[in-house]
Amino acid sequence: MNVSVVIPCRNEERYIAECIESVIACNYPKEQLEIIVVDGQSTDATKETVVKLRERYANIYLLDNPQQTTQWALNMGVKNASGDVIIILGAHAMMTGDYIGSCVRILEAHPEVSCAGGVTENIYANGLSGIIGRAMSSRFGVGNAHFRTGTRSGYVDTVAFGAYRRQIFEAIGYFDEELIRNQDDEFSYRMIKNGYKIYLDTDLKLLYHTRASFKSLFNQYFQYGYWKVYVNKKHRAITTWRQLVPAFFVLFLFPGFLVTYVGIYIRFLYRLTLLVYILTAIRSGLYKVDTLKELMQFIWACFILHISYGSGYLYGILHFIIMRLKPSEFSKKLTR
Repeated sequence: MNVSVVIPCRNEERYIAECIESVIACNYPKEQLEIIVVDGQSTDATKETVVKLRERYANIYLLDNPQQTTQWALNMGVKNASGDVIIILGAHAMMTGDYIGSCVRILEAHPEVSCAGGVTENIYANGLSGIIGRAMSSRFGVGNAHFRTGTRSGYVDTVAFGAYRRQIFEAIGYFDEELIRNQDDEFSYRMIKNGYKIYLDTDLKLLYHTRASFKSLFNQYFQYGYWKVYVNKKHRAITTWRQLVPAFFVLFLFPGFLVTYVGIYIRFLYRLTLLVYILTAIRSGLYKVDTLKELMQFIWACFILHISYGSGYLYGILHFIIMRLKPSEFSKKLTR
């Protein structure tokens, strides 16, 4: 099978060369592989880096994305791809040696599978990003997101950086161009809704540079929660039940604190629930960290994951459901 790897990017001079060269280094026939980089008018040296790589590798193509956002880049790349299989790859990610070949073999061996993918393993820029990455790969931090936790192979509701059969885009359309975030999740939901299957193989690995600060982690997951509501509204359905847990946690945490003054039993129940949360976080963290400082950072990272996603989800409900607003220019400018 011919394979096209689509890489949307903007201002990724720090990571783009490493990302592209990881694809080149895969042990897949180069004559059957093309790399399509879709650049959102970068203001740093991203485009120059790609141009230099093109001088060395003839199968790299560079497209300009005047819209600058991910969903437009994805669709531009897919529409210009010539492969039988199209792999979406983030500029912060890197493939491991047999990733492409393994995905192709899964699709060839299982005609019922329309998308295959693997587990993301984190690369840490510093000690703090290491703690954040461990929180993002823990069941306590992200629930049953198997492409992060790597708990089992099999059919799943989504994968990161999946390998899609070209026919799936012809069958159900492209990535939703209204979505600034969660485009892949929404596309996965449409796949499953229309009877197509997604397969996760935990033996397949992708490397990913994690966020290096609590602030960037909060911004990232706030936006995930916010845009998830718009996906739900468009489909008139809850796409995954795990998305509701952080919102309920936020609703419990802050309004719950105010009502603790109503009575001693409510106060006891509130404190007991928080104690269970903290003890569960500690139990999860003990398997992930080595020192007390790291444990405290792990608990805080998990707390940020839950609070940011839940707050974003509640804000999305206010914006999209209660106020019945469309994505505003403000929301379109949100960045990670």
